[in-house]
Amino acid sequence: MPPEESLSQRELRNESGRVLRAVSEGRSFVLTNRGVPVGRIVPLDAPAPTLPITRPAKRLGGWAALRPPQTESDRAMAQIPDELREDRV
Repeated sequence: MPPEESLSQRELRNESGRVLRAVSEGRSFVLTNRGVPVGRIVPLDAPAPTLPITRPAKRLGGWAALRPPQTESDRAMAQIPDELREDRV
C-alpha cells in the first residue's frame, strides 16, 4: 500500500475529481482541517486497519451512576395533571 498523502478540506472541495480518481487507483489520503487530521479517505478494497487491544474497556462510574432513583407509584399518569391543576385553583 503506498504511503498516505495529506489532503486539506479545501483541496478536497476544489479538486474532488482528481482525488476520487486517485482513490480509485488505490491511493489513500489523510483528510485535514486547518492542519489537524480528521479522517482518512481510502479505496473500498483497502484492508481494514487492525487496532491492537492493550486492555479491555471497563465501565465504572460516570454517567451510568447518575440514573434517577426508581420509585413505585400507584398514581395513574392521567391523575398527575389533575393534581398539578389543583394547586392553581
